[in-house]
Amino acid sequence: MEGVAWFTHKYIMHGFLWSWHKSHHEPRHGIFELNDLFAVVFGSIGASLIIFGSFEMDYRFYLGLGVSLYGLAYFLVHDVFVHQRLKLLKNTKHAYFKAMRFAHKVHHKTTTKHGAEAFGFLFVPGRYLKKYKS
Repeated sequence: MEGVAWFTHKYIMHGFLWSWHKSHHEPRHGIFELNDLFAVVFGSIGASLIIFGSFEMDYRFYLGLGVSLYGLAYFLVHDVFVHQRLKLLKNTKHAYFKAMRFAHKVHHKTTTKHGAEAFGFLFVPGRYLKKYKS
C-alpha cells in the first residue's frame, strides 16, 4: 500500500486532483478541508471491496481490508500524530517519528502543485532519518 499511496500522492494529488489536495497545503479553517474528500473516496473503495469480496471471501475482501487498515493507519499517523488534528501523541523522542514529522514539514514547504518532495507516508527516506539518529 505504501507504493500505491506514494504514487497517488505524487501523481494524482499533486497532479490532476490538485484542486482538492491544495487545501491540505494551506492553513485550515475549521475541522475539515477539501482534501478530506480523498478519505471518502478511498473509504468507499475499501468498503465496497470488503462488501463484494465477503460473499466469496475472495481477493476483493482482502484488498478492501488492506485499503481500510492502511486508511486507519494513515488517519492515526498523518492526521493525529503529524498534523495534530486531535491533540494526541504530541511529544516523541523516537528518531523515526521525528524524521517522519520533519519529512512531512519538508513536503509542506511547497505550497504549489510542483516542486514538493517526500510523498511517502510510512517509509521515511534515509536522508531524513540521518538527521535524527544519534
